[in-house]
Amino acid sequence: MKVTLQRENDAMHFAGSSSTSDVKIHIDGSPEIGGKGLGVRPMELVLFALGSCSVFDLSVILKKQRQQIDDIQVEVQGKRREEVPTIFTNIHIAFSLKGTIDTDKAAKAAELAVKKYCSVHDMLAAGGVDITYSIKIN
Repeated sequence: MKVTLQRENDAMHFAGSSSTSDVKIHIDGSPEIGGKGLGVRPMELVLFALGSCSVFDLSVILKKQRQQIDDIQVEVQGKRREEVPTIFTNIHIAFSLKGTIDTDKAAKAAELAVKKYCSVHDMLAAGGVDITYSIKIN
């Protein structure tokens, strides 16, 4: 796997591309370092990575369990320490599901998705980040 960042302006806006897809992602720095709000920030990408990794696995597990998923929303909230580097100390993943879904199956699926199959979770947890999750079915 390989990603490339290409500078887009004379400030902090970069376009990222991957060797595995033609999709581009726009990344920008904070205003304090010259960012202009033209993309997501690097630490937001970490939360996006954790949320998407977890929800992909959750979706696959629930489909294998023959659960009817009408909609899924994931909210990922991280708390960072004050000292530099301002790494995450705690992250919470909140899954909100709609459909005909068994509560016990969903709980087990979420546990497997987050704690067993999500490689982003394992990397962050190995670095000392406390990661929790919750699941709500509407």
